[in-house]
Amino acid sequence: MAEEKTVKKKTPTAAKKPQNPKTAHPPYFQMIKEALMALKEKNGSSPYAIAKKIEEKHKPSLPESFRKTLSLQLKNSEAKGKLVKIRASYKLSETTKMTTRQQDKKKKLKQEDREKKKATTTTRSKKTMSVNKQDKKRKAKKARQPKSIKSSAGKKKAMKASAA
Repeated sequence: MAEEKTVKKKTPTAAKKPQNPKTAHPPYFQMIKEALMALKEKNGSSPYAIAKKIEEKHKPSLPESFRKTLSLQLKNSEAKGKLVKIRASYKLSETTKMTTRQQDKKKKLKQEDREKKKATTTTRSKKTMSVNKQDKKRKAKKARQPKSIKSSAGKKKAMKASAA
C-alpha cells in the first residue's frame, strides 16, 4: 500500500509588506525650530518638551525611532552652532534667530507684492474696460451722422466743380 505524499506548495497569498516608506515630515531642524519658537521659553526648552511639541504637530508622519533621532539632531545642531545648550535645555542661537527673521521678512514682502500685483491688475483691467467702452461710444456717435449731410456736401462740391 503506497502512501500518498502530500506536498504543500508555497502560494504567494501572503502579501509582502512594503519596506519603510519615506516619511513625509519636514527636516528635523525645521521641526525643532518650530517647536522652540512655539514654546517661547526664555532659558530654552527641554528635549522632552521639544519632542512633545513636535509629536503634537507631526504625529502620524514620525517614525518609531523619532526620539533617538531627535536627541542626535539636537546634539548635532548644537555642535554646528544652530542651537545653544543651557544646562539641560536648548534654544535657538542668535545667528539662527536673525536668519529666521530675515526669511520671515522676505516671505511677508513677497506676499505683499503678490497682493499688490493682484490688486493693481484687477483695477487696471476695470479702468481699461471703462476706457474702451467710452471709446466705443464715441466712435459709435461719429458713425451715426445722417447720410443726407454727407451726400449733400458731396453734391455741392460736384456742382461747384462742374460750374467752373
